[in-house]
Amino acid sequence: MTSAATAVSRAGSPLVGAEQTAGTATERLQAWWQKYRAYRMTLAELNALTDRELADAGISRAMLRETAYEAAYGFSR
Repeated sequence: MTSAATAVSRAGSPLVGAEQTAGTATERLQAWWQKYRAYRMTLAELNALTDRELADAGISRAMLRETAYEAAYGFSR
């Protein structure tokens, strides 16, 4: 390695400086987007359940957003 700013991407090509930061930012954005989509899909599925089905699962309608957030992100706000 010629400098501390050099890193190796998953494909094996070296990334230097701004390219390294952009790759990291892109990966973070992709991870955020996947979690956000999981949140929205979970929320939609929970909203589609009847009140009886939610009661059987121990979830009230007021808890839907918090439950979907915890399922997608792994923690509650």
